[in-house]
Amino acid sequence: MSVFKRAVVSVIALLLFFVVVIFVLENQQTTSLTFLGWHSPQFPAALYFIGALLVGLVIGPLLGMMIYWRKRAVLKRSIRSN
Repeated sequence: MSVFKRAVVSVIALLLFFVVVIFVLENQQTTSLTFLGWHSPQFPAALYFIGALLVGLVIGPLLGMMIYWRKRAVLKRSIRSN
């Protein structure tokens, strides 16, 4: 059964890879972002989207770890006080 699961995961990963490649190829027009008066250089639109995705993939787990650490500290304090 594990061979079947590996094959399914491999197929899904390949499909995701091809979707990302197609997305990048379809969004080659250059654009510039403006935020609070700051103007970014012109890059392909896909680069901004993928950059935002990667930043989210880093920040999401970090926030989850911070919440876990806080809850664990509260639980440890409550266990010690009992």
